[in-house]
Amino acid sequence: MTWLITGGAGFIGAHVVRAMTAAGESVAVYDDLSTGDRGRVPDGVPFVEGSTLDRSRLVSALRDHGVTGVVHLAAKKQVAESVARPLHYYRENVTGLEVLLDAAAECGVRSFLFSSSAAVYGMPDVDLVTEDTDCRPINPYGETKLVGEWMVRAAGAAHGMATASLRYFNVAGSAAPELADTGVFNLVPMVFEKLTEGEAPVVFGDDYATEDGTCVRDFIHVEDIASAHLATARALTERGPGADLTLNIGRGEGVSVREMIALIGEVTGYGPKASPTTAGRRPGDPARVVASAARIAEELGWQARHDARAMVASAWEGWCLRHPGARP
Repeated sequence: MTWLITGGAGFIGAHVVRAMTAAGESVAVYDDLSTGDRGRVPDGVPFVEGSTLDRSRLVSALRDHGVTGVVHLAAKKQVAESVARPLHYYRENVTGLEVLLDAAAECGVRSFLFSSSAAVYGMPDVDLVTEDTDCRPINPYGETKLVGEWMVRAAGAAHGMATASLRYFNVAGSAAPELADTGVFNLVPMVFEKLTEGEAPVVFGDDYATEDGTCVRDFIHVEDIASAHLATARALTERGPGADLTLNIGRGEGVSVREMIALIGEVTGYGPKASPTTAGRRPGDPARVVASAARIAEELGWQARHDARAMVASAWEGWCLRHPGARP
């Protein structure tokens, strides 16, 4: 069986490729390189440059490599950009998925794994977010992921594909410095950037109903994300047509923003220099979003292996590789 991994040259995609090839799975990568890096694709792994909006190129890739399963990670994923450019996000994330599913059905793909997001939940007011928590996305990015789940499930039922949607929470860390995230959109790299520039990190809101007043999030190591994709892909192969899974990928443990910044100061050696300043709340930031990881443990026997310290330490090595003067 060969898996086509769309977005396989991206940050998360490259880790999925690494995990699946290390486990002996046959994979090919399809990526438009708009944000991906061709250098992340290992030697010996077939690579096709193309857009998910290009149906003929997708069909060629699926047929040329004898693909029987798809892991779909290619997507636009920045919340603020999705608010500013909603139609762009719907075109890339929804229309692109429609074209890919149509091509997959034509080519007899038997398994389809969709990378979704905790953004489908919006602002849940619960201690632990389960897969049965109401989905009420609050931005176009989250909307496109929820619509994507519906499309994958419906196409699977209509065309005899085993399907899965994986909702992951706050991704951090790296399996190797050269695979680290190059974007500065999430808390960990945002703090790294401030420290490197000699500035204090910023906490947006310290008056939430949490233990230290700052937002609490479920941070998950990208290597754990990758291993969850591998476990899910194998489960779809084993269970076959009719299988449909919707699973959170998280640790089930919350870390506050203030706690994470303190840990970053400790791991990087910046110590007290990492003490944050406080700004007002950002619109749309819920106080607490922590996953229940019970269902994926029950369904697949999977659980996260890495803690927050491992995430920060591995991400820091990747940051320092690209910013040689970052160390204090």
